[in-house]
Amino acid sequence: MSSCVDDKLIDELKNIPVTEHFSELFNEFEGCNKDEQKQKILEMSEQVKEMNEKEFNSIFTMELFKKIDFMIYKKKLSMENACSFLKPVGYCKVLKNFWNPFFEKSSLSRRFEKMIIEEEKKNEGKNEKILADLCECYIFLSCSFTSKLLSISVPCMLKVVLKKEERKKAQKEVEMALLALSNVRASEIEQELYLNEIKEIIEYHQEHRNLTSLAYQSAWEFLICRLSNERSLEEVVVNELHFAREAIKELEELMKCMNWKKKVEKEKEKRREEKEVIVLIRWIHTLYPFFVLCKMRNEGNYHLISSIVRVHRASTDNNGDLSFNCFLCFRVAAESRAVKIDDLLKSGVVEVFLEKMQQTTLQEKFVSTYLDFFLRLSRNLKGNTDGEIDEAKRKATKMEIFEKIEEEGYEDSITRLHGLLSFLCGKYFLHGLSSNISDYFVSI
Repeated sequence: MSSCVDDKLIDELKNIPVTEHFSELFNEFEGCNKDEQKQKILEMSEQVKEMNEKEFNSIFTMELFKKIDFMIYKKKLSMENACSFLKPVGYCKVLKNFWNPFFEKSSLSRRFEKMIIEEEKKNEGKNEKILADLCECYIFLSCSFTSKLLSISVPCMLKVVLKKEERKKAQKEVEMALLALSNVRASEIEQELYLNEIKEIIEYHQEHRNLTSLAYQSAWEFLICRLSNERSLEEVVVNELHFAREAIKELEELMKCMNWKKKVEKEKEKRREEKEVIVLIRWIHTLYPFFVLCKMRNEGNYHLISSIVRVHRASTDNNGDLSFNCFLCFRVAAESRAVKIDDLLKSGVVEVFLEKMQQTTLQEKFVSTYLDFFLRLSRNLKGNTDGEIDEAKRKATKMEIFEKIEEEGYEDSITRLHGLLSFLCGKYFLHGLSSNISDYFVSI
């Protein structure tokens, strides 16, 4: 009898909206003692994992962060428990790429900033654990950072990672620290604050494979975002740490884990696959700034483009978000100084776009992506933007692409899509696309 009642209760709990369940737990939180709060934190962390962006932002408002700040001020919530509560929140926000600006506008953010600076200033009695926790929460939840906070937080997070412990708990701590660092997009960080440490982390993993897939991707994302104003990093990224080779290896390994055609029944396996897809998308996102900011040619870039083509083909019927992100990556690569036009041709990128354009029905958001790709490709071929390719070679490449797209009926497809351009520009504010149809054609 009790078993039936328990099963019924479990079914009822599953039907409660995740935000409602979380709110109930949080409302009980203030009246709990320290140990009871720890249990509530574990329960709320599970609820956070289930949230989509809309649910997340409906819960984590400025008002909620203000309540947490007030509980800390009234000593109803210890700083240890506050950080234990906020870490999984920040982890979810950054992992799933949620945009939430409320923390940094809150009094809680100002409290964390003050505490970080004061703790760092201590000559004696500095609590390294609480400093690391404060820094991690702060950079997880913030959207922008002052140079002062970065000069403290970045070395602090790298110190956590450099412990190199192999225990599972330590590995999770390392993953969280690197994921937090990946949220630091500002490029204005002095190299001496991070370069030797991040190189050591990446090289140690290449030899010992001590990081999770997400942790390794996060380390690379942090480094690639620094390329903007640090041109000397290109040599390190391309030739010392072999970014293209490592990215290919990770993309291929993650694809092996995917089994989209098989329905996943067990919740644990389903979560694992969802996380692997998220990591795949994060790798594709890391390639955007790489292709935009890196100008150094490397033979590995052709193989990298080919690997993205394989990801696209594997995901095209199974995960539209991943497939579309591959298209966005191809579009950026079409104008990248680090990518040869031959790379786009031989890797199969042009064929991928031609296949899509032949479809009788296309989602409106994709049309601009296809047009923009061929606009960039055409501009690249019309002017010799490639300093390493002679005129004869460029003409041969143009002829090869011209014959391929003529065979595929490309001009008819462009004409059909171009007819939608005025409508789409008005609806989606598409800037940068040409109204001159000849700009999209490849002429010999």
